[in-house]
Amino acid sequence: MDRYVRVEQAKTEQSSIIDNEVRIMAAGQVRNYITYATSILTEKGHEAVTLKGMGRAINKTVTIAEIIKRRIPNLHQLTEIGSVNITDTWEPLEEGLNTLETTRHVSVISITLSTLELDTSKPGYQQPLPEEQVKPLQEGPPRRTRAPVGSQLRGRGRGQGMGRGRGLDPGASGSADIAAQLSDINLNPAVPQPANTEIPACSLATGFVATPMGSSSQH
Repeated sequence: MDRYVRVEQAKTEQSSIIDNEVRIMAAGQVRNYITYATSILTEKGHEAVTLKGMGRAINKTVTIAEIIKRRIPNLHQLTEIGSVNITDTWEPLEEGLNTLETTRHVSVISITLSTLELDTSKPGYQQPLPEEQVKPLQEGPPRRTRAPVGSQLRGRGRGQGMGRGRGLDPGASGSADIAAQLSDINLNPAVPQPANTEIPACSLATGFVATPMGSSSQH
């Protein structure tokens, strides 16, 4: 495809997002998504929150759901997977070549977390975690602020130099809490897992079909 350039598609109106829905993007910050999704359940009075992600954001969506379940007790989970077709148009850079259209098949995931029991007959249902695995977020000390650039002078004497390492800020309780819960999810073999917590694997299909525009073939 080095002889073609992709044409930017005009943005179409996206379907409206309901109040308790969070769409996860690959470039978004995990902490921000967790804070917003948690507030939907604890502050805005909703009984459920739905996390949606597609493509490269699927892993992040699953991680966010697992952390929220370990912050709020008695959350039922329902996971649904599917795919969408995205069509791209490619214009040729050389004369004599036809305009092409390619169709990508992108995986999508939708995870609903609810304080009420969901449909247990669906294969994507997961029961709430045991109480011993839920650790509500604790209020930490105020986060330290960095001194303005140029205000930290490096001393020449022994013991006066500034360290070069960038460790975790002791006041950053949010980061430490997220890191600890991720450790519990992936690395703690002593914590028993429910029998039906397996989430179907999702993958991004990389194949596409390219056909000249105006052709009689159907996509």
